[in-house]
Amino acid sequence: MSLAVRPATGTDLEALVAFNAAMAEETEGRQLDLETLRRGVARVLADPACGFYRVAEVDGALAGGLLVTFEWSDWRCGWWWWLQSVYVRPGHRGRGVFSALLAAVDAEAAATPDALGLRLYVEQDNRRAQAVYAARGFEDARYRVMERARKSLL
Repeated sequence: MSLAVRPATGTDLEALVAFNAAMAEETEGRQLDLETLRRGVARVLADPACGFYRVAEVDGALAGGLLVTFEWSDWRCGWWWWLQSVYVRPGHRGRGVFSALLAAVDAEAAATPDALGLRLYVEQDNRRAQAVYAARGFEDARYRVMERARKSLL
């Protein structure tokens, strides 16, 4: 098995849309509006200020991906790198795909002087994902995510 992680490009747009839609359905039972999702993924691919995607290929085929976004911390004078939209195709789970994606992003953050570390949020009932993240050194940050949406999110 050949496993490689690389920056996502415009040619990955439809796969990333499919990954995000599948993740939302699988983890939260949500059906995302595909056109809105497509515009959102395309914007990240076109505008580095929004973040960046990394994808994993197994034997030349996309097996997973994740999005990194940024949050400025005035307390620490640096950037938290947030892992979002983490998805690995079911047939590739447990085969090192997420670990490879995480290692690549972790190395990038370590090489960035003002990167404070990695954060992520996980659906509260997704015990499997929580166990995966905990096994890779993520800890409960003692914060609860709350939101006040300006418009309908679905």
